[in-house]
This record gives sequence, structure tokens and C-alpha cells, in this order.
Amino acid sequence: MAMLVLMVTMSGFSQVKNLHSFKVTAIDGSEFDLSSLKGKKVMVVNTASKCGLTPQYKILQELYDQYGGEKFEIIGFPANNFMNQEPGSNKEISSFCSSNYGVTFPMMSKISVKGNDIHPLYAWLTQKSQNGKLDADVTWNFQKFLIDENGNLVDFLKPADKPDDKKVLDWLKK
Repeated sequence: MAMLVLMVTMSGFSQVKNLHSFKVTAIDGSEFDLSSLKGKKVMVVNTASKCGLTPQYKILQELYDQYGGEKFEIIGFPANNFMNQEPGSNKEISSFCSSNYGVTFPMMSKISVKGNDIHPLYAWLTQKSQNGKLDADVTWNFQKFLIDENGNLVDFLKPADKPDDKKVLDWLKK
């Protein structure tokens, strides 16, 4: 009996997911396999077009222009979880991002980042029981999650923290 419990417990450890375990839907409706990001540091951020923090798109794009490429990626996930600040369709969001902020980093389809309908990726990002690192409820738009080259959650930044915060820049230069 003890051996069975040990085997079940050990099999649970082998099921730990990382970022590369997920497939999501890009804003254009195509599949985006996050395993394509192996070897890159990744910032995952929930976004909104009608938020006081929406100008962070500009900083995100500048960060992407400077560091994006072979070693770093930013992935934006529009979400309408906070005061209806992302009411648009995926097409409207895509147009808004490109025409107002020149966004070229990958944007995904609108999802839920909290609550009963939380997207599985965000359940992983926010729950220590799934990510093995920390609990970090999404408290507002533009919360940022930092993931290492192996797809493991490293840390997060609060929504008001700028994408080019010293913590992020130091992490990118490691």
C-alpha cells in the first residue's frame, strides 16, 4: 500500500506543467504553441485598451524592440476582467494595438485571467499548486509574469510596475 501511495505521489510530480505545455489562440485565430518559445525568456501580460495603464503598451513595445528576438518574447493576453476595460472583439483589439501603439509583439485572443472561467494558462501562472513557485492573483490589467528559458515561472510584477522596471532589465541581462 505504501508503495502505491509513493507511486501516485511521484507520478503527480512528473505532471508539473510549464509555459511550454500550453497551446493558446493568437488574436488572428491561429494556434500558438508556447513550446515554440523554448530557450527564450518570456513576459506574459494581460492587457486592456480602455485602462489607465493602457499606455504601458508603448513601453512594452519599446522593450520588445530592444530585447525581443532570439532570447526574449512578450506575449499579450487581452482580458475584460476589470471594469469592462477590454470590451472589443479580437479584430478591434488588434487594430487598436497596432494603430495606437505600433504593437508587433504577439497578441493572443481575449481570455479570462481570473474567476471561474480563468484560462488554464492563467490558472498555471497564478497558482503555486500548478506552477510550483508562487501564488499571484491577477489584481488588474497589465500584471506581468516573467518566465525563464525553460518555461518556468520566475516572478511577477504588479500592474502599476512598468514593463521596463529595473527588476525586468536586470533579469533580461542575466
